[in-house]
Amino acid sequence: MIEVYKTVSGKYDSVITPTLIKSDKHRTRGNNLRLQKSNVKYDMRKLYFTNRIVDHWNSLPNWVVTASNTKIFKTRLDQCWQHQDIMYDFRAQIHGTGS
Repeated sequence: MIEVYKTVSGKYDSVITPTLIKSDKHRTRGNNLRLQKSNVKYDMRKLYFTNRIVDHWNSLPNWVVTASNTKIFKTRLDQCWQHQDIMYDFRAQIHGTGS
């Protein structure tokens, strides 16, 4: 999410960043910086970073994505996600992978 924030807010050079298309549709839910998911023909393109991140970014509230700098964005993102049911645990043991 932090990389998406940096890309959308122009912290990176636009020549080297992945293309994230801003949505022109205004809805009542989500944030003002909504991204558009591209229609893809092949399954491989569905797994690209720019397609996987769109739903997560669009689900963030406006007060998170309109942060003025990266540090504030990180703090607000942590506040937004602190009560989420599912969290990533990098110390968790992986079971049932079939290998």
